[in-house]
Amino acid sequence: SRGPFVGVNCGAIAENLVESELFGHEKGAFTGAATLRRGYFETAGGGTLFLDEIGDLPLPQQAKLLRVLETRSLRRLGGSEEVRVDVRFLAATHRDLGRAVADGTFRGDLYHRLKVAEIAVPPLRQRKGDIPLLANYFLSGICLQRGKPLTLAWDALARLEAYPFPGNVRELKNVLERSAILAKGQVIREQDLPFLDAGPAEEAKGGGDFLSLKEYAEREERKHLLEALKRTGGNKSRAAEVLQISRQALHRKLKEYRLDQL
Repeated sequence: SRGPFVGVNCGAIAENLVESELFGHEKGAFTGAATLRRGYFETAGGGTLFLDEIGDLPLPQQAKLLRVLETRSLRRLGGSEEVRVDVRFLAATHRDLGRAVADGTFRGDLYHRLKVAEIAVPPLRQRKGDIPLLANYFLSGICLQRGKPLTLAWDALARLEAYPFPGNVRELKNVLERSAILAKGQVIREQDLPFLDAGPAEEAKGGGDFLSLKEYAEREERKHLLEALKRTGGNKSRAAEVLQISRQALHRKLKEYRLDQL
Protein backbone atom coordinates (compact mmCIF):
# COMPACT_ATOMS: atom_id res chain seq x y z
CA SER A 1 0.00 0.00 0.00
CA ARG A 2 2.98 2.32 0.41
CA GLY A 3 4.19 1.62 -3.12
CA PRO A 4 3.19 3.50 -6.29
CA PHE A 5 -0.36 3.40 -7.64
CA VAL A 6 -0.40 3.28 -11.44
CA GLY A 7 -3.78 3.66 -13.16
CA VAL A 8 -4.19 2.87 -16.87
CA ASN A 9 -7.23 3.16 -19.13
CA CYS A 10 -6.94 0.24 -21.55
CA GLY A 11 -9.48 1.75 -23.92
CA ALA A 12 -7.34 4.88 -24.34
CA ILE A 13 -4.20 3.06 -25.54
CA ALA A 14 -3.75 2.53 -29.29
CA GLU A 15 -3.91 -1.19 -30.09
CA ASN A 16 -0.41 -1.25 -31.60
CA LEU A 17 1.06 0.31 -28.43
CA VAL A 18 -0.66 -1.80 -25.77
CA GLU A 19 2.16 -4.33 -25.40
CA SER A 20 4.84 -1.65 -25.19
CA GLU A 21 2.83 0.40 -22.68
CA LEU A 22 2.07 -2.54 -20.38
CA PHE A 23 5.24 -4.59 -20.61
CA GLY A 24 7.83 -2.09 -21.89
CA HIS A 25 10.32 -2.48 -24.73
CA GLU A 26 14.04 -2.79 -25.31
CA LYS A 27 16.11 -0.26 -27.21
CA GLY A 28 15.75 -0.92 -30.95
CA ALA A 29 12.72 -3.20 -30.53
CA PHE A 30 10.95 -1.23 -33.29
CA THR A 31 11.39 1.93 -35.31
CA GLY A 32 11.50 4.86 -32.93
CA ALA A 33 12.43 2.78 -29.85
CA ALA A 34 15.57 4.83 -29.14
CA THR A 35 15.86 3.85 -25.46
CA LEU A 36 14.79 1.10 -23.12
CA ARG A 37 11.32 1.74 -21.71
CA ARG A 38 9.83 0.12 -18.63
CA GLY A 39 6.11 -0.60 -18.92
CA TYR A 40 3.33 -0.03 -16.41
CA PHE A 41 3.93 -3.38 -14.70
CA GLU A 42 7.48 -2.40 -13.85
CA THR A 43 6.73 1.20 -12.88
CA ALA A 44 4.07 -0.11 -10.47
CA GLY A 45 6.62 -2.49 -8.90
CA GLY A 46 6.08 -2.86 -5.17
CA GLY A 47 2.70 -1.14 -5.49
CA THR A 48 -0.60 -1.39 -7.34
CA LEU A 49 -1.41 -1.57 -11.04
CA PHE A 50 -5.00 -0.65 -11.90
CA LEU A 51 -6.21 -1.51 -15.41
CA ASP A 52 -9.45 0.34 -16.06
CA GLU A 53 -11.76 -0.85 -18.86
CA ILE A 54 -9.91 -4.15 -19.13
CA GLY A 55 -12.76 -5.44 -21.28
CA ASP A 56 -11.38 -3.25 -24.10
CA LEU A 57 -8.00 -5.01 -24.10
CA PRO A 58 -7.31 -6.74 -27.47
CA LEU A 59 -7.26 -10.55 -27.46
CA PRO A 60 -3.50 -10.95 -28.25
CA GLN A 61 -2.59 -8.75 -25.27
CA GLN A 62 -5.06 -10.62 -23.07
CA ALA A 63 -2.99 -13.78 -23.58
CA LYS A 64 0.22 -11.98 -22.60
CA LEU A 65 -1.44 -10.40 -19.59
CA LEU A 66 -2.60 -13.83 -18.42
CA ARG A 67 0.98 -15.12 -18.62
CA VAL A 68 2.27 -12.25 -16.50
CA LEU A 69 -0.42 -12.82 -13.88
CA GLU A 70 0.36 -16.52 -13.75
CA THR A 71 4.18 -16.33 -13.74
CA ARG A 72 4.72 -12.92 -12.13
CA SER A 73 7.33 -12.22 -14.80
CA LEU A 74 7.40 -10.61 -18.22
CA ARG A 75 9.52 -10.04 -21.28
CA ARG A 76 9.81 -6.56 -22.64
CA LEU A 77 9.02 -6.17 -26.32
CA GLY A 78 12.14 -7.10 -28.24
CA GLY A 79 13.78 -8.59 -25.16
CA SER A 80 14.84 -12.13 -24.24
CA GLU A 81 15.27 -11.87 -20.47
CA GLU A 82 12.54 -12.54 -17.92
CA VAL A 83 11.83 -9.59 -15.64
CA ARG A 84 10.22 -10.36 -12.28
CA VAL A 85 7.32 -8.13 -11.26
CA ASP A 86 5.73 -7.71 -7.85
CA VAL A 87 2.43 -5.81 -8.10
CA ARG A 88 -1.02 -5.91 -6.63
CA PHE A 89 -3.33 -6.13 -9.61
CA LEU A 90 -6.75 -4.46 -9.89
CA ALA A 91 -9.03 -4.33 -12.93
CA ALA A 92 -12.37 -2.71 -13.72
CA THR A 93 -14.81 -2.73 -16.62
CA HIS A 94 -18.28 -1.56 -17.56
CA ARG A 95 -18.73 -4.66 -19.73
CA ASP A 96 -20.35 -7.95 -18.81
CA LEU A 97 -17.22 -10.10 -19.06
CA GLY A 98 -19.18 -13.33 -18.69
CA ARG A 99 -21.12 -12.46 -21.82
CA ALA A 100 -17.93 -11.31 -23.56
CA VAL A 101 -16.41 -14.73 -22.88
CA ALA A 102 -19.47 -16.39 -24.42
CA ASP A 103 -19.18 -14.06 -27.44
CA GLY A 104 -15.49 -14.86 -27.87
CA THR A 105 -14.31 -11.28 -27.31
CA PHE A 106 -12.69 -11.98 -23.93
CA ARG A 107 -10.56 -14.96 -22.90
CA GLY A 108 -12.26 -17.30 -20.47
CA ASP A 109 -9.01 -18.28 -18.74
CA LEU A 110 -8.13 -14.63 -18.12
CA TYR A 111 -11.66 -13.92 -16.88
CA HIS A 112 -11.46 -16.67 -14.27
CA ARG A 113 -7.91 -15.65 -13.31
CA LEU A 114 -9.10 -12.11 -12.68
CA LYS A 115 -12.19 -13.12 -10.75
CA VAL A 116 -10.44 -13.74 -7.43
CA ALA A 117 -12.33 -11.05 -5.52
CA GLU A 118 -15.13 -9.26 -7.32
CA ILE A 119 -16.85 -6.02 -6.31
CA ALA A 120 -19.99 -5.11 -8.24
CA VAL A 121 -20.71 -1.37 -8.13
CA PRO A 122 -24.43 -0.64 -8.68
CA PRO A 123 -25.43 2.25 -10.98
CA LEU A 124 -25.85 5.63 -9.29
CA ARG A 125 -29.65 5.51 -9.60
CA GLN A 126 -29.62 2.54 -7.20
CA ARG A 127 -27.51 4.33 -4.56
CA LYS A 128 -29.08 7.75 -4.14
CA GLY A 129 -27.41 8.09 -0.75
CA ASP A 130 -24.07 8.56 -2.50
CA ILE A 131 -25.24 11.62 -4.46
CA PRO A 132 -24.81 14.20 -1.63
CA LEU A 133 -21.36 12.84 -0.78
CA LEU A 134 -20.18 12.74 -4.39
CA ALA A 135 -21.74 16.12 -5.20
CA ASN A 136 -20.01 17.73 -2.24
CA TYR A 137 -16.69 16.12 -3.20
CA PHE A 138 -16.86 17.18 -6.85
CA LEU A 139 -18.07 20.68 -5.98
CA SER A 140 -15.13 21.27 -3.63
CA GLY A 141 -12.75 20.41 -6.49
CA ILE A 142 -14.63 22.68 -8.90
CA CYS A 143 -14.41 25.53 -6.38
CA LEU A 144 -10.64 25.13 -6.11
CA GLN A 145 -10.27 25.00 -9.87
CA ARG A 146 -12.45 28.05 -10.55
CA GLY A 147 -11.45 30.03 -7.49
CA LYS A 148 -15.12 30.56 -6.69
CA PRO A 149 -16.92 29.37 -3.51
CA LEU A 150 -20.09 27.42 -4.30
CA THR A 151 -22.64 25.50 -2.27
CA LEU A 152 -25.53 23.30 -3.32
CA ALA A 153 -29.05 24.34 -2.28
CA TRP A 154 -31.54 21.75 -1.07
CA ASP A 155 -33.83 22.24 -4.07
CA ALA A 156 -30.88 21.53 -6.40
CA LEU A 157 -30.00 18.41 -4.42
CA ALA A 158 -33.62 17.25 -4.68
CA ARG A 159 -33.45 17.68 -8.47
CA LEU A 160 -30.21 15.69 -8.61
CA GLU A 161 -31.73 12.90 -6.54
CA ALA A 162 -34.76 12.71 -8.85
CA TYR A 163 -32.59 12.29 -11.94
CA PRO A 164 -31.73 8.69 -12.99
CA PHE A 165 -28.16 9.50 -14.17
CA PRO A 166 -27.77 7.09 -17.09
CA GLY A 167 -24.16 8.29 -17.32
CA ASN A 168 -23.54 7.42 -13.65
CA VAL A 169 -20.87 9.25 -11.63
CA ARG A 170 -19.16 10.84 -14.64
CA GLU A 171 -22.46 12.47 -15.60
CA LEU A 172 -22.95 13.78 -12.07
CA LYS A 173 -19.53 15.43 -12.20
CA ASN A 174 -20.29 16.99 -15.60
CA VAL A 175 -23.66 18.25 -14.35
CA LEU A 176 -22.00 20.01 -11.41
CA GLU A 177 -19.34 21.58 -13.64
CA ARG A 178 -22.03 22.90 -15.97
CA SER A 179 -24.21 24.19 -13.13
CA ALA A 180 -21.17 25.97 -11.64
CA ILE A 181 -20.84 27.89 -14.90
CA LEU A 182 -24.57 28.75 -15.02
CA ALA A 183 -24.92 29.71 -11.33
CA LYS A 184 -25.35 33.47 -10.95
CA GLY A 185 -24.28 33.57 -7.30
CA GLN A 186 -22.44 31.39 -4.84
CA VAL A 187 -25.33 28.96 -4.41
CA ILE A 188 -26.34 26.42 -7.06
CA ARG A 189 -30.13 26.26 -7.10
CA GLU A 190 -32.69 24.20 -8.96
CA GLN A 191 -33.02 26.87 -11.66
CA ASP A 192 -29.31 26.41 -12.42
CA LEU A 193 -30.11 22.86 -13.58
CA PRO A 194 -32.56 23.54 -16.45
CA PHE A 195 -30.75 21.04 -18.67
CA LEU A 196 -31.66 18.16 -16.32
CA ASP A 197 -34.83 16.48 -17.43
CA ALA A 198 -35.62 14.75 -14.17
CA GLY A 199 -38.52 12.74 -15.59
CA PRO A 200 -39.90 10.08 -13.28
CA ALA A 201 -38.02 9.74 -10.02
CA GLU A 202 -37.41 6.08 -10.74
CA GLU A 203 -37.32 4.17 -13.97
CA ALA A 204 -39.84 1.38 -14.38
CA LYS A 205 -38.49 -1.56 -12.47
CA GLY A 206 -38.84 -5.23 -13.09
CA GLY A 207 -37.30 -8.55 -12.23
CA GLY A 208 -34.32 -8.29 -9.89
CA ASP A 209 -34.53 -4.47 -9.69
CA PHE A 210 -37.89 -4.52 -7.84
CA LEU A 211 -37.62 -2.64 -4.54
CA SER A 212 -38.23 -4.36 -1.24
CA LEU A 213 -40.81 -2.78 1.06
CA LYS A 214 -38.02 -1.51 3.33
CA GLU A 215 -36.12 0.04 0.38
CA TYR A 216 -39.29 1.69 -0.91
CA ALA A 217 -40.11 3.14 2.55
CA GLU A 218 -36.56 4.49 2.94
CA ARG A 219 -36.62 6.05 -0.53
CA GLU A 220 -39.93 7.80 0.14
CA GLU A 221 -38.80 9.04 3.58
CA ARG A 222 -35.62 10.42 2.07
CA LYS A 223 -37.58 12.24 -0.64
CA HIS A 224 -39.92 13.68 2.01
CA LEU A 225 -37.00 15.00 4.05
CA LEU A 226 -35.53 16.68 0.99
CA GLU A 227 -38.88 18.21 0.09
CA ALA A 228 -39.25 19.64 3.61
CA LEU A 229 -35.77 21.18 3.45
CA LYS A 230 -36.48 22.52 -0.02
CA ARG A 231 -39.70 24.21 1.12
CA THR A 232 -38.02 25.77 4.15
CA GLY A 233 -34.94 26.93 2.26
CA GLY A 234 -32.71 24.55 4.20
CA ASN A 235 -33.83 25.89 7.60
CA LYS A 236 -33.60 22.77 9.77
CA SER A 237 -35.58 24.15 12.70
CA ARG A 238 -38.46 25.09 10.41
CA ALA A 239 -38.18 21.76 8.54
CA ALA A 240 -38.47 19.90 11.85
CA GLU A 241 -41.63 21.86 12.65
CA VAL A 242 -43.13 21.09 9.23
CA LEU A 243 -42.33 17.40 9.68
CA GLN A 244 -43.65 17.52 13.29
CA ILE A 245 -40.49 16.00 14.74
CA SER A 246 -37.79 17.39 17.02
CA ARG A 247 -34.69 19.06 15.61
CA GLN A 248 -32.61 16.27 17.18
CA ALA A 249 -34.71 13.65 15.38
CA LEU A 250 -34.28 15.53 12.11
CA HIS A 251 -30.49 15.60 12.56
CA ARG A 252 -30.51 11.85 13.20
CA LYS A 253 -32.51 11.27 10.01
CA LEU A 254 -30.25 13.53 7.95
CA LYS A 255 -27.20 11.66 9.23
CA GLU A 256 -28.86 8.30 8.56
CA TYR A 257 -29.50 9.25 4.92
CA ARG A 258 -26.14 11.02 4.59
CA LEU A 259 -27.80 14.36 3.93
CA ASP A 260 -25.87 16.11 6.69
CA GLN A 261 -22.88 16.65 4.38
CA LEU A 262 -24.41 19.66 2.62
